[in-house]
Amino acid sequence: MHTRRTHRRTRIGRIRAGATLLAAALLATACSAGDASTSAGSATEGAQAAGSMEAAKTILAALPEGAPSALTPYYEQKLSWRDCGVPGFQCATMKAPLNYEKLADGDIRLAVARKKATGPGKRLGSLLVNPGGPGASAIGYLQQYAGIGYPADVRAQYDMVAVDPRGVARSEPVECLDGREMDAYTKTDVTPDDQRETDVLVDAFKNFAEGCGADAPKLLRHVSTVEAARDMDILREVLGDKKLNYVGASYGTFLGATYAGLFPDRAGRLVLDGALDPALPARRLNLEQTAGFETAFRSFAKDCVQQPWCPLGDRGTSPAQVGKNLKAFFEDLDAKPIPAGDADGRRLTESLATTGVIAAMYDEGAWPQLRESLTAAMRKDDGAGLLALSDSYYEREADGSYSNLMFANAAVNCLDLPAAFSSPDEVRDALPAFEKASPVFGEGLAWASLNCGYWPVRPTGEPHRIEAAGATPIVVVGTTRDPATPYRWAESMAGQLSSGRLLTYEGDGHTAYGRGSACIDSAINTYLLRGTPPTDGKRCS
Repeated sequence: MHTRRTHRRTRIGRIRAGATLLAAALLATACSAGDASTSAGSATEGAQAAGSMEAAKTILAALPEGAPSALTPYYEQKLSWRDCGVPGFQCATMKAPLNYEKLADGDIRLAVARKKATGPGKRLGSLLVNPGGPGASAIGYLQQYAGIGYPADVRAQYDMVAVDPRGVARSEPVECLDGREMDAYTKTDVTPDDQRETDVLVDAFKNFAEGCGADAPKLLRHVSTVEAARDMDILREVLGDKKLNYVGASYGTFLGATYAGLFPDRAGRLVLDGALDPALPARRLNLEQTAGFETAFRSFAKDCVQQPWCPLGDRGTSPAQVGKNLKAFFEDLDAKPIPAGDADGRRLTESLATTGVIAAMYDEGAWPQLRESLTAAMRKDDGAGLLALSDSYYEREADGSYSNLMFANAAVNCLDLPAAFSSPDEVRDALPAFEKASPVFGEGLAWASLNCGYWPVRPTGEPHRIEAAGATPIVVVGTTRDPATPYRWAESMAGQLSSGRLLTYEGDGHTAYGRGSACIDSAINTYLLRGTPPTDGKRCS
């Protein structure tokens, strides 16, 4: 699963919680159920077997109050702040145990950044932000958006802070494939028509997994969400905050909720925007997210046919027929990829085109760009627009290099949950359910969910509920037509949390805070600045 936050001021895919057809089904599906492991509780007891569709009943147990004495050196470390090279921001490096259960395994170095409160007004401490993924750089999000784009009153009273989670971006990043290998991987056909194509897809998953395992065999066992949440508690103490104040989007909601579950007494003002459901196993997460993308696509389809030009139909075309027309275009690309004007000679394949369309589902502001790109591809055999959307989604740079987003995404997802599928036969058995959930995207997303089936490290997590009993009110935000984190997940997370307050945005796109709703922004800002949460069940449009 892949979920990253997007903002209109940034290009699609940069600062967004998103899906990926090959890295982890969706940068948002296998990412939402980490486990507390032995030390953090008994969430593994009675957990679901891989492939189960039932929600978990076990509860993430809180850690004992107070840090163990063995961790004192980490909690008492002093950060040495330095200039980041980005005006107004400072950076530092924090140490955390690689393995909280075996400190002798050594340390991991985590990159931290901050922008100090600008004033005026009383300083409220630090506000930690995370855009999701897993695998998206929190520091990139801070420097490119949150540290300059969050409301002025929030930035005036909080030090804006981010830490790249272990294995992500600047924090000892997991690496798996080089640029040329990733180019080959991202164009792999994920709708195999025969056994040969199935074998090619399976080999791609295996090669990807082997590359990750070869790069960091030790680190790969310690990039779980529970460990990342424990790192956040060290950072809280090092920053001098009694409680953690936090805004997490998409997968970042799971990270924040995990923190609250482990440390309910230290959870401060937490905003979880575009929530995941930690109680669901990977297969059901993938299936429900597939349905979420279908819901978003139908909204796009209704809008598209009302425009003066829509390559998928006219005013009389139903959303279902628009979907059939897009699917037929994908099938044409499967048979014959089209030129994309790419300097490296890449052509637009079915997989790359599908990823480009999915990328635009995260933000309705990208719909005009998607219409233009589809028009060029379908009427002029020009795949440049869709390839650009896909590249931005995968964080491919102009020089052919990739960020480690997709590598970290798979590493966290495949550790946090047992694989959705363990064989092609299991995928084939599930295809009818996925294609029912989304006639457009279902087949490809089902096959993409096989990636963790070949992972070189056994998962340490299981689905579990998070109650965080004793925590102060936690605001959970859900968008009714969110493609990557379906609204039902926000309802579920808010219901699980003992102090959860559900805030609903009735609209399109992924996440809600800072995306144009004055009602949503006012409710969250009031909570962050005054500590007053919105009424549970409040709805905004």
